[in-house]
Amino acid sequence: MARILIAEDEPSVLAFITRALQGVGHEVEGAGDGSDALAALTRARGAGRPHDLLLTDILMPVMDGISLALSAARDAPDMPIMLMTGYSDQRERAYGLEAIIDDILLKPFTLDELVLRVQTVLDKE
Repeated sequence: MARILIAEDEPSVLAFITRALQGVGHEVEGAGDGSDALAALTRARGAGRPHDLLLTDILMPVMDGISLALSAARDAPDMPIMLMTGYSDQRERAYGLEAIIDDILLKPFTLDELVLRVQTVLDKE
């Protein structure tokens, strides 16, 4: 299965996503903001165990998901990136990033929708 990094500042949402994706066999790492996630991506690549997918919230403190996605795409251009948001104005910020963003998941989402959408993105690779 895939190694997935989740960047989400809401602990309950991070726990839900982690359990859902681990439940179908993925290896999941979580980060509470974009800066921590970028550091985790760098560490994993340096250790020779890069992530297969980045799933990031758009609105987060320190470094938001758009900035994280741009940095991640620069450093690991072959890694798929999914954004998630509960705010329509934040979703609009992702337009124009189709070259680096594989999917945008709108909150709230169900466990089944999450698992299906993640698998669809992973299957494209």
